[in-house]
Amino acid sequence: MGKAKKSPNGDGGAGATKAAETTEAEDTGSEVESSAEEYTGQSIQVLKGLEAVRQRPAMYIGTTSESGLHHLVWEIVDNAIDEAMAGFCHNIKVTIHEDGSVSVWDDGRGVPVDHMESEGMNAAEVVYTMLHAGGKFSSGAYKVSGGLHGVGSSVVNALSKRFEVEIHRDGNKYFLACERGKLCDKLRETGKSRKRGTLVRFWPDPDIFETTEFKFTVLEDRLRELSFLNSGLAIVLRDEKQDVEQTYRAKGGLKELVKYMTRARNPLHRVIHYTKMVGATRVEFALQWTDSYKEYILAFANNIHTKDGGTHVTGLKAGLTRTLNNYANSYGLVKNGALMPTGDDIREGLTATISVWLENPQFEGQTKGQLGNSDVKGIVESVVNEMLSSYLEEHPTEARKIFAKAEVSARARDAAKKARDITRKRAGLDTALPGKLADCAIREPENAELFIVEGNSAGGNAKQGRDREYQAILPLRGKILNVEKAGLNKILGNAEVRALITAIGSGMGSDFDISRLRYHKVIIMTDADVDGAHIRTLLLTFFFRHMVELVERGHLFVALPPLYRVRKGQKSFYVFDDQALGAKTEELGGNVEVTRFKGLGEMNAKQLWETTMNPEARTLIRITMEDLRKAEETFEKLMGSDVQPRKVFITEYARNVKNLDV
Repeated sequence: MGKAKKSPNGDGGAGATKAAETTEAEDTGSEVESSAEEYTGQSIQVLKGLEAVRQRPAMYIGTTSESGLHHLVWEIVDNAIDEAMAGFCHNIKVTIHEDGSVSVWDDGRGVPVDHMESEGMNAAEVVYTMLHAGGKFSSGAYKVSGGLHGVGSSVVNALSKRFEVEIHRDGNKYFLACERGKLCDKLRETGKSRKRGTLVRFWPDPDIFETTEFKFTVLEDRLRELSFLNSGLAIVLRDEKQDVEQTYRAKGGLKELVKYMTRARNPLHRVIHYTKMVGATRVEFALQWTDSYKEYILAFANNIHTKDGGTHVTGLKAGLTRTLNNYANSYGLVKNGALMPTGDDIREGLTATISVWLENPQFEGQTKGQLGNSDVKGIVESVVNEMLSSYLEEHPTEARKIFAKAEVSARARDAAKKARDITRKRAGLDTALPGKLADCAIREPENAELFIVEGNSAGGNAKQGRDREYQAILPLRGKILNVEKAGLNKILGNAEVRALITAIGSGMGSDFDISRLRYHKVIIMTDADVDGAHIRTLLLTFFFRHMVELVERGHLFVALPPLYRVRKGQKSFYVFDDQALGAKTEELGGNVEVTRFKGLGEMNAKQLWETTMNPEARTLIRITMEDLRKAEETFEKLMGSDVQPRKVFITEYARNVKNLDV
């Protein structure tokens, strides 16, 4: 092969460097000791103001990728939503401007502008230039709010190359501006105004973010969601570049959200929707069972999407299980010897949303992914039990439909477990690795990679070209089963799926255990054509439905093989698409030889290593799941049994296809 050996982590020689450092320390022991003694107060660096945010932006917004960029908008919008929750704001407008900036206007009370003696500056400057400053720490200005940490607006300021605020309050108009977190135009009165509210406009800093291009489609999903969560609130989204404007307003609250989510499914009944105040906590939930096999639960706390759930979700699930089983027992719906449905059985086919408003939410992290208030579980469970019990009593036909679906799910679960146990025993899933797997030498999962390759030809090249020390190869024959349309029995009966489960080692579904993962990089490597894309989609569907934690933990990747080789003289260059091909041939001038790779099997082992497997040269795309609901909808649309949504999708996007293999 002639390839250099490389550390599996891509450090290219960290071990050698460490050894050199150790030798140097041994030769000059006294000097190292005196150097350590120089660790004094002068070594401590204090990051003042918003400098810490610019140094470690991911600590505050999660990431500097596209997701983090849009998180800036959510921080400003959340402040406007807090005004709406307090009853002072009725209209919000978000605008993507032609110059790349975004502005958020709300007609709330306007940020206070009075002087704060304790800080030596006015309130607006404090809010936008100091961390942990805001009107939400006490219950005076806001009974409930989403932003309790007081870092949202100031973080956006810190991560923007320019940040402007216009305040309309008490008949006057005010303005302030900052650049990269530093005040460059102090708050000043600029005239009279009959309006009230706040306009924030910011230009994200390209030195911080991987991309500074805001996407209408990303913003519209969250803003539509917020309109459902705040009944009657009008939210306008405008994109000046595309000259597109959309208004979102929902009078029915979460009931409208569930209707929107189930629009492509067949419901068993009308949406169940209730709202109740328990002390200072407001609980709103909406439920609808459909003929689907999937469970969809969206949860919110003070209008913040808690994607990782929390105590309100735990309370919802407990309330559903308790209420339905109590109803079934009371009316004799469970026959002698029949299985009592579990919580999973009851929630099969359920689309639900739960929203709580509370005074002191305890979120995990600045990105607020999970609610931790322990008392909320009991409150939500009690409300769900009370309200759902009343509904079941008043709607016996719907109640029997819902429980009948849960019973069918319980029987299917029991049958699938028996079939799985038999299949695992016959296939040796608990012990033997699949014969087609070419395993790697090391046994430390954190340093091991598994390449899932389509076809024996590509698999053979990959086995020859790999670094056997840390790269394992699993070739698959043809296209695996579409698990979106198959039951568990059929899935476990598929030889390719069984091989996948066994090689990865962590089980699947409810049996999935991330601690048993044999490779911390699971890499899908398929041809750069339509068939390859189809196989990749089938594999992604399997991982999403049955090994979702693999995706959530960042262990799943897609390798990007080149589509062309451009050769001039003795030199070869590899490019990934037609645009790059045009640029490279133009750069090299005439007399070039272009080879199009129809598949990985057309490359020899050396080429496959150099282009797609070598950590120093390859391109890997990490599969992430930033929006679970959107991922659910996409897989359901593209891989599900309902043909019509897929036809609509193909019709809508067919004109955008650029590289079609016929």
